[in-house]
Amino acid sequence: MTYSAQGTRLNRRGLETRRQILDVAVRCLAEGGPDALSANRIARDAGVTWGTIQHQFGDSDGVWAAVLDRLAEDLKVRIPAAPRRQTTIQGRVRAIVETLFAEWDTPTSRAVQTLRQSLPQDTQQLAEEFPASAAAFRRCNEAWIALIDELFQGLGVSKAKQRRVRVLIPPAVEGIHLNANLSTLIDPVEARAALVEVTVAYLTS
Repeated sequence: MTYSAQGTRLNRRGLETRRQILDVAVRCLAEGGPDALSANRIARDAGVTWGTIQHQFGDSDGVWAAVLDRLAEDLKVRIPAAPRRQTTIQGRVRAIVETLFAEWDTPTSRAVQTLRQSLPQDTQQLAEEFPASAAAFRRCNEAWIALIDELFQGLGVSKAKQRRVRVLIPPAVEGIHLNANLSTLIDPVEARAALVEVTVAYLTS
């Protein structure tokens, strides 16, 4: 069941309106620009009123939280598909790295990158000014933790090493992706291969 910000259950039309608004929000955030975080722009581009945004999400914070929740769902559903087909540590690490690298350019991922850069970086300030988004960021983190725990279950990897690897891989992949787009000095294929080799060596040492 999906409910509006007012707690009413959404019917088919309401669900379609919510999906449409969320799709537009993802697109606007993914495109970036000075008005990327303008809820008024999202309402205009989606062809709805601000009142509809309020009914569906409460406020702009609710919209950002919904975008982040979409990423959390991707972590749970889409990203594990390739790694699950691998039965070795090396195979799963490679699949995780390659899948994350490919996902980095999806609209939802780019939208979340815009939110990360635009919302307050201080955890306390974020929680005070954008409580729904702060909670959604935590859900994304929890989804990532659960994913890594699942993918390494039964492979003999210690919990301590799992914790360190799940902190390492996302920023490492982000750095490779960023530098691949900005510089000709980095071969992203070789960089990802090195990341896989180093990570596997650490996990199996």
